[in-house]
Order: sequence, then C-alpha cells, then structure tokens
Amino acid sequence: MAASSDYWEDLRKQARQLENELDLKLVSFSKLCTSYSSNRTRDSRSDSGSTQDNMLVAMTTELEQLLANLTAVNDKMAEYTNSPGVTSHNAALMHTLQRHRDILQDYTHEFHKTKSNFFSLREREDLLGSVHRDIESYKSSSGVNNRKTELFLKEHEHLRNSDRLIDNAISIAMSTKENITFQRGMLKSIQTRVTTLANRFPAINSLIQKINLRKRRDSLILGGVIGVCTILLLLYTFH
Repeated sequence: MAASSDYWEDLRKQARQLENELDLKLVSFSKLCTSYSSNRTRDSRSDSGSTQDNMLVAMTTELEQLLANLTAVNDKMAEYTNSPGVTSHNAALMHTLQRHRDILQDYTHEFHKTKSNFFSLREREDLLGSVHRDIESYKSSSGVNNRKTELFLKEHEHLRNSDRLIDNAISIAMSTKENITFQRGMLKSIQTRVTTLANRFPAINSLIQKINLRKRRDSLILGGVIGVCTILLLLYTFH
C-alpha cells in the first residue's frame, strides 16, 4: 500500500511540475505572439522576422509535447484511481484527479486559442507583406510609367477644374438670363402703364420716347458687358 501511495505521489509531482512548466511557457508564448506583428513589421527587411517565426514554431511544438505529457500523467492517475486497493481513498483521489484535469483543460484551451491567433496573425502579415513587396517591385520597375501616370492624373485634374469653371460660367449666364427676363417683364409692365398714361396725357409722350430710348441703350450696354465677361471667362478657362 505504501508503494502504491508513493506511486500516486510521484504522479502528482509529475503533474504539478508539468503544470508549472506549462504555465510559464504559455505566458512566454502569449507575449511572443502579442509582439509578433510589431516586430515582424520592424524586421521585415532582416533575418529577425524569420528568427521570430522559428522561435514561435519551436515553442508551439514544445507546448504540444508538454500537453501530451500532462495528458499521459492524468491518464495514469485515472488508471490508479480505478486499481484495486484504493477504494477507501477513492473520493479524495477523484477530487485531486478532477482538479488536474481541469487545469489541463484550461491550459489546452489557452494554448489552442493563442496558437490560432498567432497563425491567423502570421497569415495576415504574410499577405500584407506580399502586397507590400508587389507594390515596391512595381514602383521600382515602372518608374517611367509612374511618371506618365502622374502626368495623366494631373492633366485629368486640370480638365476637371476646367469643367467646373465652365459649369460655373454657364450657371452665372443662366442666372443673368433669368434676372434679365425678370427685369424685362417688369419693364414691360411699367411700359404698359406709362403708355396708358401717355394715351391719357399726350403732353408727356415725348418724355416716354426719351425713356424708351434710354432703356434700349441701357439694354444694349448691359448685353455688351455680359457678352464681354462671358468671352473673357471662357478665354481664361481654356488658357
């Protein structure tokens, strides 16, 4: 019975030792995975990036081995609890075994979660690195094409600016036309009233004629000014 008890204590020591080692390794593994992205970006042009990859892969393998060893120890502890001669202590042994199994389950879950995050992050970094290298390769191998592209873009932007200026000129012209039409309507209304008054009072007929002459002159001057401004604006736009 003493030998059997010593065997159980030996298994418990092995389990605690593996659990402590796993705890330390998982903390280091998590920190290394967390710093992976920034280090990978900073060391993308040196051998440090691949060195970090190798460290993470080696640590992953080591953690998998430690988990396998702890699983084997737990299995041995489970076999011991079912062996003859330990029935009187079975409840205490099962409680201890369950606690070690819970610890193993927690460590396994944490490892797989961190490992999954690491591989997802590495795939994303590899994809971004590949895109970045393709862009750099394109820039280095097509400098002339990039210069032509920049010139085309500048010319395109110039044309867009010219279109906007033309649109503004057209909007101003349309607004001016609407204002002139409105003023012409008002002038016609006034002319009608004045004509009515002139018919009633022939003495002011000469005054009305002078007003009409001045109105025509003002209309000609206003039309000339609008035409000159429109021509100057178009010349400035296409200059």
